Amino acid sequence: MVDIPAATHHVQGDSALRTLGAISTAHWVSHFHIFVLPMLFPFLKERLGVSYIDLGFALTLFAVVSGLTQAPIGYLVDRIGARKILIVGMTLGSAALIGLGLSLSYPSLIVCAALLGLANSVYHPADYAILSAHMDETRMGRAFSIHSFAGFVGGAVAPAIMAALVAGVGGQSALIVAGVIGLAVVLMLIVIGIPDAGAIHSRNMDGAPAAKVSMLTPAILLLTVFFTLLSLSQNGINSFGIVAMMTGYGSSFSAANIALTGYLGCSAIGVLVGGVLADRTERHSQIAAGCFAINAAIVFTIASVTLPALALTLTMALAGFLSGVIVPSRDMLVRNAAPPGAAGRTFGIVSTGFNFGGILSPLLFGWLMDHALPGWVFGVSAGFMAATVLLALVSERKPTFVSGTVSASRR
Repeated sequence: MVDIPAATHHVQGDSALRTLGAISTAHWVSHFHIFVLPMLFPFLKERLGVSYIDLGFALTLFAVVSGLTQAPIGYLVDRIGARKILIVGMTLGSAALIGLGLSLSYPSLIVCAALLGLANSVYHPADYAILSAHMDETRMGRAFSIHSFAGFVGGAVAPAIMAALVAGVGGQSALIVAGVIGLAVVLMLIVIGIPDAGAIHSRNMDGAPAAKVSMLTPAILLLTVFFTLLSLSQNGINSFGIVAMMTGYGSSFSAANIALTGYLGCSAIGVLVGGVLADRTERHSQIAAGCFAINAAIVFTIASVTLPALALTLTMALAGFLSGVIVPSRDMLVRNAAPPGAAGRTFGIVSTGFNFGGILSPLLFGWLMDHALPGWVFGVSAGFMAATVLLALVSERKPTFVSGTVSASRR
């Protein structure tokens, strides 16, 4: 009998901090690049002479390509190594933005969106494979939380950075600068020499290829659905929360923006707190279920009661904080469900749930707004949160992977 070891090749001290900092910076770039095109929509509409529907198609293509390629990229991470995949993906996305800036046209925009979608699909499987393999086991939750926090920050600063670039150097040059920022981080990853993962864990201790295990386990399938519901519950508030508060509850534009800013800002803070909690317990499903249950009640309250501006902001901030606390425990659930040496594939498969949610949510919540049902934006979001409570409670299993006489278990 040959035991397949879990990823235990942790780096220590300064090396671990460098790895975490580098991978978190890469995640910052991924979220920054996601927002580059939407932030330039006014410029692109004027320069290209297209409609918002045409521009929206580019974002839909981004989501579809990213969703279809997450799982295959996860397999490549485990097959040839996370480091190569991450560097190639970041280079591709950065080059796509530079290319669009150099040759601005609607066909170029469509090609750029598709390439950005492909590039976006590398981050979760590659990043989490590297972190899972090389972070201290006792600090894994905090490592995941810092990684997620960096992504939150990337999205948060993108509007300000792009607005400043457009005002300073123009729209086309702003695209080029956004791409150059990505290439600069790629160079940093190469200079630092980030450790690899995936391919180095696909063999047994004696060097022989590891036995194959099934990836379509009940836990992984449930977590994919879990991620889809999570995406649906959050995208409705993120994308349609402001217009729903304005049309449904009489909030002013500034009050609605302040409330959503409180939600997003406290989500980032909650991620860091959630990392500490994730390291202090193995009951990740209970943390996720508890936070979702409370959040569902809070969001349902927002849907049912017209709150004063201050109360609305505080309630939204609390909901955002709890949604952030969930994130590290969510990632630990996925890590614990991953077969040995298959972190890339597992995170790649499960992360497709985010893309499914990203494709479905604009249609669902847009339909609600078109039919004058703004309260249901929050009501349906609360319903999705309630559904995740049940899934969270059944998603955390301590699997025993069997292939012939080969077995391994987490923790």
